[in-house]
Amino acid sequence: MKKYLILALGALLCFSVGCAGSESTGGTSDSTPKSAPEPTPEPAADPASEPEPAQKTGVPAPDIITGTIEMEDGGIITFELYPDIAPESVKNFVFLARQGFYDGLKFHRIMSGFMVQGGCPDGSGGGNPGYSILGEFEDNGIENNINHNRGVMSMARGNDFNSAGSQFFICHGDPLFLDGGYAAFGMVTDGMDVVDRIAETPNDGGNGSVAAADMPVIKSIRIDGDFDLDEPNKLPR
Repeated sequence: MKKYLILALGALLCFSVGCAGSESTGGTSDSTPKSAPEPTPEPAADPASEPEPAQKTGVPAPDIITGTIEMEDGGIITFELYPDIAPESVKNFVFLARQGFYDGLKFHRIMSGFMVQGGCPDGSGGGNPGYSILGEFEDNGIENNINHNRGVMSMARGNDFNSAGSQFFICHGDPLFLDGGYAAFGMVTDGMDVVDRIAETPNDGGNGSVAAADMPVIKSIRIDGDFDLDEPNKLPR
């Protein structure tokens, strides 16, 4: 746990309503007021599109789960996830990644100095996997001591605290005003230069929306290790 706190606090680094409305986010520095842009929310999706569960292997999950985001342009972002801090968020991200849900999806909302948000199946900021998960943050009555520093990974959500689905964001700045209202669940360990390049993508200058032709494409998200992890508790939308 100390390691997680050191990583989160030491890094200077959102889903669309606060970090989601559908599922999106935005970000600013610690001094940014609550009225500043937030991540974008995530819209309702077709349950028929829900990914199938992976086969069990009998291998227990590690305390820290690692993985890689490979961008279509060749950029590599490595990360670690903290299941003891945000178990439902981590299980959900791992579950979707293992099914290839994120392969070919894009970063659709980008705000340099705030965050880069992706994971929407239709690229609109309103897509989701057909279900939602528990919001693991203080405003929802759940302890989560990961601060939204540069490089931290967090779940985008809508107005409903339990509306996060597949959309996530990586903090490009230090949007600490999101602390307590969004479920931070991991951190970039290498490849912030790739995040920096993503953050340079032209946007509408307002909510961070990016033209479809300019959206950076996620080639794949892979989770290291062949271990068992329970599926997330899927809440109906």
